[in-house]
Amino acid sequence: MTFFYDKKQPSLFQNVDFYQPTGNIIGLFGANGAGKSTLLKLIAGLIRPKEGSIKVNDYLPSNRDPRFLQEIFLIDEELFLPDLSIKRYISMLAPLYPKFGHDKMNQILADFGLQSSDHLKKLSMGQQKKFIIAFGLSTNCKLLLLDEPTNGLDIPSKKIFRKVLVNAIEEDQLVIISTHQVKDIENIIDKIVILDQGKIAFSEELTQITRKLQFKHVFEEMDKNDAIYTEKCFEGYKVILPVENQEETAIDIELLFNAVNNDTKITM
Repeated sequence: MTFFYDKKQPSLFQNVDFYQPTGNIIGLFGANGAGKSTLLKLIAGLIRPKEGSIKVNDYLPSNRDPRFLQEIFLIDEELFLPDLSIKRYISMLAPLYPKFGHDKMNQILADFGLQSSDHLKKLSMGQQKKFIIAFGLSTNCKLLLLDEPTNGLDIPSKKIFRKVLVNAIEEDQLVIISTHQVKDIENIIDKIVILDQGKIAFSEELTQITRKLQFKHVFEEMDKNDAIYTEKCFEGYKVILPVENQEETAIDIELLFNAVNNDTKITM
């Protein structure tokens, strides 16, 4: 798949190949302008690739087939909600999704402290974000796309978001979360995808990363032949090392992202 906004500018995506089955919560990372939001919109069919094609559940997203649309839900960073109550919004739009779970919706609303009588236009941005997250999860779509879902949420709400997301997702679903807020989702994703310079520069499940890489904080700079990547930090250095003696460490997603963005060769 190739995509660009302006022929006079370099392509945002150039010959990108990507396949992902269901059963994962993916963290999609990239620098500003890397194309995270654009990729989600391409997958959702809101824009078309310039070359190549995208298939989701055997449908071409840009054709906007109703059978495709009832199995995908995009939560955009920018919200444009109608002048309706939550109850009225659900009654109008839930029928578009055959697997919509009303009990799930009521539970998530309660978790977020929202009432069905609340009026969408009178809610704060954070409350509106909570509502659309609740609605998206309740559609039970096969594919759920979230663009910066924790923007506008306070710290307690971010904790609730992680809880409801993990509890709401089934094995036959795929969730892709695009975000700059690594800490907000690092404990719920099971795969990392990093965009860089028009390509998918890194794509790996966390279980595989922990088998191959170690992330450590050391006090003295290591030899370049020993460390895959080194970054100076407070009181020493952060390093990525090959796994030795089957020792597993917690994954430092920010450090891994910085390594990929600095063209570090990471062999998995």
